[in-house]
Amino acid sequence: MKHAFTAFALLVGLALLAPPVGAQTAGSARGVVVDDQGEPVADAAVTIEFTGGVTRKFEVKTDENGKYQQVGLPIGPYRFTASKEGYVSAALDIKIAMGLATQIPELQLMSEAAAAAQANPDAAVVKEKFSQGVELARAGKLDEAEVVFNEILEIQPGVAEVYRNLGYVHAQRKDWANAEISYQTALDLRPGDPEFVAALAQMYNDSGQKEKAVELMNQAAAENPEDASAQLNQGIFLLSSGQTAEAAAAFEAALAADPSVAEAHYHLGTILVGQGKVPEAVEHLEAYVASNPANAQYAATAQGLIEALKQ
Repeated sequence: MKHAFTAFALLVGLALLAPPVGAQTAGSARGVVVDDQGEPVADAAVTIEFTGGVTRKFEVKTDENGKYQQVGLPIGPYRFTASKEGYVSAALDIKIAMGLATQIPELQLMSEAAAAAQANPDAAVVKEKFSQGVELARAGKLDEAEVVFNEILEIQPGVAEVYRNLGYVHAQRKDWANAEISYQTALDLRPGDPEFVAALAQMYNDSGQKEKAVELMNQAAAENPEDASAQLNQGIFLLSSGQTAEAAAAFEAALAADPSVAEAHYHLGTILVGQGKVPEAVEHLEAYVASNPANAQYAATAQGLIEALKQ
């Protein structure tokens, strides 16, 4: 959400009521729009709205030096709002007097990136630490990874991805109790997330709690019939569990929800090869190859199967 930074100039003659617009003498205003570094912002839109009870609005653009000017303004109170794509809008209230042009204080536009950093100054640190933790976990340095992930939670509690990765660290140690707690916390923070559900189900499967794993995956798929990821994850889980027919149905459900899910085409194609359904298998495998998949191993296997099946 964009937050307007509003500065209010000191008004002159607060105790006086503004006369009707038609009875006022026109004034003018000029000012400049700058960025958070004090540099002029060209082509910014400046909206000038009369706030004295009568609807009246003027719009101007800043020149290459960030300057703008508007004449023919009935005297009275106005709100000046500057805006431009990529910046957070800025506004101020001021009274236009008759006579010489009223000099409007600088309207400063802060870039959206700077505003985000200001709103969350720890974001860059958290991002860096998260990448560090992931690399440590991948390298098998589980104790170091756990320390880094917990440091993140001290800086910014409630990050679902951090709990998901802590679950992975605990699972690699076969610390199933803490793995379950971490994965479940991630799901509490982001209910129904297909990746988190799949990770928890895999943990149940690896820890010998196969019934829990099947129940969790079936529940997720049933509750999210239009979610291709949920259906795909169920299919992969069922396939790894040797439930080929059930896996095929899940992959078909994934493609019904989103025909562009490449991995569902691949797995369904390989299942159909085993069932001797050559034309259907080729169709799905070709759809997978046409998607320019990133998985080189799957792509090579699919291409090899297509060539073999077409002989």
